[in-house]
Amino acid sequence: MTPAPVLRPPLDIRGAALRRGDRELWSGLDLRVQPGELVAVLGPSGSGKTTLLRAILGLERLSEGSIEALGSPTQAKGNRRIGYIPQQRPLPADTNLRARDLVALGIDGHRFGPPFPRRGDRARVDGLLAEVGATAYADRPVGLLSGGEQQRLRVGQALADDPRLLLCDEPLTSLDLANQRAVVGLIDRQRREKGAAVLLVTHDINPVLDRVDRILYLANGRFTLGAPDEVLDSEVLTELYGAPVFVLRAGGRLVVVGAPDAEASSHHHHHEDAS
Repeated sequence: MTPAPVLRPPLDIRGAALRRGDRELWSGLDLRVQPGELVAVLGPSGSGKTTLLRAILGLERLSEGSIEALGSPTQAKGNRRIGYIPQQRPLPADTNLRARDLVALGIDGHRFGPPFPRRGDRARVDGLLAEVGATAYADRPVGLLSGGEQQRLRVGQALADDPRLLLCDEPLTSLDLANQRAVVGLIDRQRREKGAAVLLVTHDINPVLDRVDRILYLANGRFTLGAPDEVLDSEVLTELYGAPVFVLRAGGRLVVVGAPDAEASSHHHHHEDAS
């Protein structure tokens, strides 16, 4: 009987290290993210969270180790099956794009020359707009939309090719509660229904806590990796930071006290609102 083939995980990081001059952001990092798994990346500013995503995208060179995304070494030219949702940054009011044009870049943005539509592109864009709840403002200039509306469009753009690996860099920053819930729901649906592996950088774990499978916590050039209850523990984080850190659970939310940037990770965000 022929043995079943061994499938590679969508993201496979082995012995990875990244240094900036004399400063080591992290080293000895082993992380394999499986299909349908959501791994949150936490840590203070400057700990290398965004840099990790850039390394996976092939935009940063590792000091040591290797990264394979979808079975291939990372490379700067990109991979159509890797989706990327950036931080929410408002687009200028005079941006010369409609909402549907921004989503369409996820379909035809890689092509050379003018973006001549192909058969089926319009229907695909309309489908993506509907999927992220943006049909009502599909033909409005993106610069006139709210931050939450713009972020929904970025999610639609990232999902254009049904990515098997979805990288999210602080996708909920500056969003109100309703739009946080909407964006979290879209990301969660992609991994549950399509089997995408998700790596999500966040400074506030509360909106995604009930969706997360594992947490990678970066701090002081070190890291810890495990299930949420294993990582978000006073003793574990005290060891990681080398200073007293307390994890408090009160009123349905989680607060980290004593760590650098603790004030950024203790938003008054009710846990049940993330559902």
